[in-house]
Amino acid sequence: MLDAAASPAVPLSRDADTTLADQLAGRFADRIRHRLIGPGARLPSVRECARRHQVSPSTVVAAYDQLLAQGLVEARRQRGFFVRGGAPAEASEPAAQPAPRAPRTPLPISATTLIRGMFQPSGGQPMPGLGTLPVDWLDEPMLATAIRKVSMQIGRASLQYGEPAGEQRLRRALATRLADHGVQAHADQIVTTVGATHALDIVTRTLCKPGDSVLVDEPGWSVEYARLAALGLRVLPVPRGDDGPDLGVMQRLVEAQRPAERPRLYVTVSVLHNPTGASLSLPAAHRVLQLAQAHGLHIVEDDTYAHLASPHLPRLAALDALERTIYVSGFSKILTPSWRVGYLAAPPALVDRFIDTKLLTTLTTPSLTELALAHCLEHGLLRRHADRVVRQLDAARARAVKLAEAHGCRFAAKPLGLFGWVDVGVDTERLAQVMLDKGWLLAPGALFHATHRPTTLMRINFATTQEARFWRALAAARESL
Repeated sequence: MLDAAASPAVPLSRDADTTLADQLAGRFADRIRHRLIGPGARLPSVRECARRHQVSPSTVVAAYDQLLAQGLVEARRQRGFFVRGGAPAEASEPAAQPAPRAPRTPLPISATTLIRGMFQPSGGQPMPGLGTLPVDWLDEPMLATAIRKVSMQIGRASLQYGEPAGEQRLRRALATRLADHGVQAHADQIVTTVGATHALDIVTRTLCKPGDSVLVDEPGWSVEYARLAALGLRVLPVPRGDDGPDLGVMQRLVEAQRPAERPRLYVTVSVLHNPTGASLSLPAAHRVLQLAQAHGLHIVEDDTYAHLASPHLPRLAALDALERTIYVSGFSKILTPSWRVGYLAAPPALVDRFIDTKLLTTLTTPSLTELALAHCLEHGLLRRHADRVVRQLDAARARAVKLAEAHGCRFAAKPLGLFGWVDVGVDTERLAQVMLDKGWLLAPGALFHATHRPTTLMRINFATTQEARFWRALAAARESL
């Protein structure tokens, strides 16, 4: 089992007002409470922890004793110290006895770790494992102006619930936007959501029940694997190549099951696939649609990165005219994560069912941000902003690729879009632990597989890996392994 990561970049201070043991215990406690070290994870051995932090073993023992007293960890005879399940939120609360749980081998970096990493304070150092753009790339004045203009226009209407399907003005603007990608959708076929992940959740909850099977790309989005598993669905991975899914594997998975057990959905990122950056070829897209038609399969096409890609790349929703495809997208990657505006476009027969699920999960979506987004779309503001971001990303990608290759890494897929799929030559789970100790949050390749497996691959964000100091730190960490 791998040891849990222990400290941020700042070393322990011998000149601080608190003892080294207090500082070390505080760092572990903070990570445990923020779930950066999950229940069941083993802390480093006393000797290893002392080596990492350049303190005496007695200091580590004193720190671990504090964590025991706070109910955050438990000591297991001849095995070490382990994070307890249901760790208390504050040290002053009495330690509850952990509920019995099945033994497991936790990942040091998980899908939820990456999500929690998105909530770091503004101004923190770039995090190579995150999936968002740097804050200073976003257009704050544009967003503020849009909110102000819309607030003056709608007046008291902002005090009421919005339309169940979403603001009609936004849905009309989205229909125009979709036409740029060749997707013909009437505004009545569009349902707005609280981000693209909410759209995926609405579709899954509506069309699947616990125990159903869902096809997914592998490698694929780690959060999607975790979300589907949490809904009680069976995840059937389909290997993803440069041109799209392995069609032979996909056909076997669809045809090998008994009719009642056949997959209900195929969830895929056609354009600028996460994590490889590849896009679906036209021949592969046609074959996927043929399989879907022959076996009654719905395709959920996640086009989250649409604003960073050419509008002319093949979209499944464009090729089948939203017959078996449900198109999902959002604006967190290009506009701002905090507005949480996403949407889905669907076959007419499914729209009311999706609205019902939306009403049961969120009642409605916020009119103010939806209308502000409509303003940005109608006046071409978002298009111009996206053009600027793409130019910045192209330059950042060139720098990151050059640095990665100069430090002995190679790309397992052609570098495109926001993400790079990089081979660093060592187990990236172990590397991620060492780098987390140095203050860098990585996205190890094991997260992008439906079942855990060691790998030398990891995903990087080109926008946040332009600094040579990151690659120097990575090279040093790799050598230490």
